[in-house]
Amino acid sequence: MHDIDEKPGFQLPFRKHEQVNTPAPAPTPKSPGPQLKTSPTWQALRVVLGGALIVATLFTVWTPSSLLAENLQERMARALAASGKTSLTQTAAAGLPAGFPSNKIGIVVGHRGNDSGAVCPNGLTEVEVNSNIAAFVQKKLTKMGYEVELLDEFDARLAGYQAALLISIHADSCEYYNDNATGFKVAAALSSSKGDNATRLVSCLADRYQKETGLQYHYQSITNDMTSYHAFSEIDPLTTAAIIEVGFMNLDQDILTRKPEKLADGLVAGLRCYLNNEGVQATPMP
Repeated sequence: MHDIDEKPGFQLPFRKHEQVNTPAPAPTPKSPGPQLKTSPTWQALRVVLGGALIVATLFTVWTPSSLLAENLQERMARALAASGKTSLTQTAAAGLPAGFPSNKIGIVVGHRGNDSGAVCPNGLTEVEVNSNIAAFVQKKLTKMGYEVELLDEFDARLAGYQAALLISIHADSCEYYNDNATGFKVAAALSSSKGDNATRLVSCLADRYQKETGLQYHYQSITNDMTSYHAFSEIDPLTTAAIIEVGFMNLDQDILTRKPEKLADGLVAGLRCYLNNEGVQATPMP
């Protein structure tokens, strides 16, 4: 780029006055605008100011929560948690009478307080498997804002029990039948008042549990002991309930003992699917 003094447009008037021997007028002061635009000093100043702006922006974004009045991520998390809890509670309360504990979930720990349930040759008991999984489910649901109770197999509180949901956790036999004796089973309490909800609960549990754990839905072997589970006739008719056999203690023993939290994640996902009225794929029925 040429300096502005060298452009012909600025030199031509001075040459005309020189030709008629007229004293040259005082030179017009140079405009500061063009000089600032091309001045190295001005360019350096722009770089400094731009860098200061970037540093200030980054400082605001990355300043630890201890230096700011309130961390943005924490505020967003609290807002999402609050809205999620409200929507879940409202969905669970749909169709329930006023005052019904729609934010309450009961978990029956299969065989607890009564016997050991199935026993494997290595000493593993069904009640041990059930207790480990139930503890994780309770912890996760409680963290989500639900009121969660762990109940014994024949708990006195089951009489007329009121809750949005009741789930009974069991495990299948430790005997080896064949290579197909693997997977889970789930059945619901069917009643005239909550039949549709019970069917949807089974679909949610079967779909989410299978996706989370990788275990297959062994619906072909659901027995009358499950569909006629004793607690179904004891609880309040408005309490939607289901029983699940989380896996066979023989071929599925590894995941039952080493990954109880993963199984709990599958159960929690199934319960939330029901409470949120989420969509599920078609579930085979026994």
